[in-house]
Amino acid sequence: MSLEELRSALKTEKITLGSKEVLRQIQQGTAKKIFLAATCAPETRSAIKKYAALKNIAVVELSVPASEIALLCKKNYPIAVLSL
Repeated sequence: MSLEELRSALKTEKITLGSKEVLRQIQQGTAKKIFLAATCAPETRSAIKKYAALKNIAVVELSVPASEIALLCKKNYPIAVLSL
């Protein structure tokens, strides 16, 4: 379900890639939803979850690795964190 949601969002919405940029969006309050790959680093995962909970932003944990998310986004590097 969430992977299909990510596919449709890639076609219609602007996405932000990377943990630093996503954290910046969380702090500014511009992120709507955050997707985490299964291979996301534990410290990054906990920091994003903590700040997203403070701002009431939905966090979706995907069961696919970062390399597969990169293929969906048509990038040549792994993507562990992205936001809408």
